[in-house]
Amino acid sequence: MVTQLYYTTSMKTITVRLPEPLAADIESESHLRKISKSDVVRERLQKARPARDAAAAAIADLIGSVDGLPADLSGRKKWHLKATGDGKKRAR
Repeated sequence: MVTQLYYTTSMKTITVRLPEPLAADIESESHLRKISKSDVVRERLQKARPARDAAAAAIADLIGSVDGLPADLSGRKKWHLKATGDGKKRAR
């Protein structure tokens, strides 16, 4: 079912190349349900979104759980490794 949200927000047009079987599946569903192919694609993308959000929620308790590291570590990891002496090859 198409929600009202689609028609009350601004839309941006994109072009996507799909494999023939997927395009045929979307077209078939749109004919059966008597809705546009765009509506079918939007619905499928909305259904896929919670799965992505669930993956992030699964590790949410780990985010930021390491104490004692700089807040900008992701952007300055090479600087941090050099400053601490970590990341160097060690003699065997």
